[in-house]
Amino acid sequence: MGVRAVQVADLRKRYGDVQALRGVSFDVEPGEIYGLVGPNGAGKTTTLRTLSTLLTVGDGDVDVFGADVRSQPNEVRKRIRYLPEDAGAYDNLTGRQYLEFIADFYGDDPDALVERGIEIADLGERIDSKTSEYSKGMTRKLLLASTIMTEPDLAILDEPTSGLDVENARTIRDIVKEFPGTNRSVLLSSHNMLEVEFLCDRIGLLNEGEIVAEGAPADLIAEYGVENLEEVFLEAVV
Repeated sequence: MGVRAVQVADLRKRYGDVQALRGVSFDVEPGEIYGLVGPNGAGKTTTLRTLSTLLTVGDGDVDVFGADVRSQPNEVRKRIRYLPEDAGAYDNLTGRQYLEFIADFYGDDPDALVERGIEIADLGERIDSKTSEYSKGMTRKLLLASTIMTEPDLAILDEPTSGLDVENARTIRDIVKEFPGTNRSVLLSSHNMLEVEFLCDRIGLLNEGEIVAEGAPADLIAEYGVENLEEVFLEAVV
């Protein structure tokens, strides 16, 4: 087996008296969509931000495509794109200008990246409207397009469809589902169990800073003897 997209071993993180992560361990394979699920405060966002080099590693080991997050953060940053749940676009830019702004940081052909981003966002004529005029769904599609148009090896998505209506959420899920390739992976968090069941090849269920269950959604449903992933969630965390 080649180098894993993500390898997390015994990751621990403390904020003062609060132990946010208590020995989190999981792997993500190239070409895989892996989901971190769990209740609020379980440690999902802390884990994603650590992988994204935005938080320092407390204890444990975190590698992204063989690069150590602690000692090789710049190598990690070259391989990833991170879309936080609360991300926003610049209100004074149009959608097209925002994609151009992002594309200028990546690759030798920013124009091609922008065209790919416009196609992914699928905003029609509104791509030339100010982002301050966008709905939440339009903004989220633009931000996702800006994240994956550069074809990072690892796309890290925190609650990619949070707060979206059914139509926009479905569009986002379809874009995410189509993204992985032979050497491209997705690591995401979501509260939506139906979404996780649809998108993810495997999941890790986080509770109080620990992975308490892991596996393919169908396997976990069978293991717990329940009808869906939501019931697995309730069984595992209660």
